[in-house]
Amino acid sequence: MAGAASALFLLDIKGRVLVWRDYRGDVSAVQAERFFTKLIEKEGDPGSQDPVAYDNGVTYLFVQHSNVYLMAASRQNCNAASLLLFLHRVVDVFKHYFEELEEESLRDNFVVVYELLDEMMDFGYPQYTEAKILSEFIKTDAYRMEVAQRPPMAVTNAVSWRAVKAYDIRRMKYSWMLWRALISLSTAMAKIIRSDVIGALKMRTYLSGMPECKLGLNDRVLLEAQGRSTKGKAIDLDDIKFHQCVRLARFENDRTIAFIPPDGSFDLMTYRLSTQVKPLIWVEAQVERHSRSRIEITVKARSQFKERSTATNVEIELPVTSDATNPNIRTSMGSASYAPENDALVWKIKSFPGGKEYMLRAEFTLPSITAEEAAPERKAPIRVKFEIPYFTISGIQVRYLKIIEKSGYQALPWVRYITMAGEYELRLI
Repeated sequence: MAGAASALFLLDIKGRVLVWRDYRGDVSAVQAERFFTKLIEKEGDPGSQDPVAYDNGVTYLFVQHSNVYLMAASRQNCNAASLLLFLHRVVDVFKHYFEELEEESLRDNFVVVYELLDEMMDFGYPQYTEAKILSEFIKTDAYRMEVAQRPPMAVTNAVSWRAVKAYDIRRMKYSWMLWRALISLSTAMAKIIRSDVIGALKMRTYLSGMPECKLGLNDRVLLEAQGRSTKGKAIDLDDIKFHQCVRLARFENDRTIAFIPPDGSFDLMTYRLSTQVKPLIWVEAQVERHSRSRIEITVKARSQFKERSTATNVEIELPVTSDATNPNIRTSMGSASYAPENDALVWKIKSFPGGKEYMLRAEFTLPSITAEEAAPERKAPIRVKFEIPYFTISGIQVRYLKIIEKSGYQALPWVRYITMAGEYELRLI
């Protein structure tokens, strides 16, 4: 029989757990956080549509419906197709009971939700998934959402993603932008074998009325069309994807990003740059074996960006042979610990300024007796995680953000940049 699901999670659009049903007792609520972290890391990646993910012994399978994520976590070798089909059946059953499956309908029907999940899955194995059969023995009254009948947008001149709202002009007329760049890198023998940058412009807006927004970037095509100098200041945008609020015709005609923003947080645009980028944090590791009983690892980490920037929450994961014991670790900065469950040495540096170099030395004891035909030692890559606030690896810049609303109020736009490590690997030789 195929492996079973350990637990089922229902999450809101921000990754907060709405409902959690534990079936086997071998996962915890931490798995929901790890799942959503991986989901954010893959944001903007074409592969992010993959409904199956694996991390640290746990398989995550998920579907998204409206503003709800349905996610099954399993520690077994599960039948992915079966569990994904089950999640779609859960959506159908909930829609039968609540009319619409949304965060609001789940909050209004917690009792019915848990009753249904108990009948639909037993010890992690799907059971009843037909709404008509479940209706025979689960007769608890459910609150059904009313689906309002709206006139066509062409008649009302409205937009589906925004309602006209009025905020206190002293507190809530602002637009906040985060330009996030996710750098992915793979190197071997001091050569870069793959690098790309996935960028996203995340907006958070609280604007009254129906504001018209225009955004200007240092886009090479636009600047050249305007006769402006582009030497060293412009970039080529590739593989751009816009939120539905952006008027694509305007962008295709004159490269203007014009839009009426939805309220709250959303991704205005994503893009990818396949140009080669310099490794922002370079790590070198030297491994020496001494008389088959001791191994010594020397690691150098060097930041290759300007001194005015600082990387934060740096985490360097170095592979260690699985039979190593008795670690003795010294670092010139930060702290390091041995993680035997991952066969890795984890070095954490809270603040790593540009142009700096730090060192780590570690000694491990090896078993005195080894197999005659030992398997060849695996050479897993060094993995690096970091964030660099107020820094953009792609060189993209927001030149202006104009907000126009018929009432004529003054808005307060501001922007913040951040670069983060994505799939950042340095391979050992």
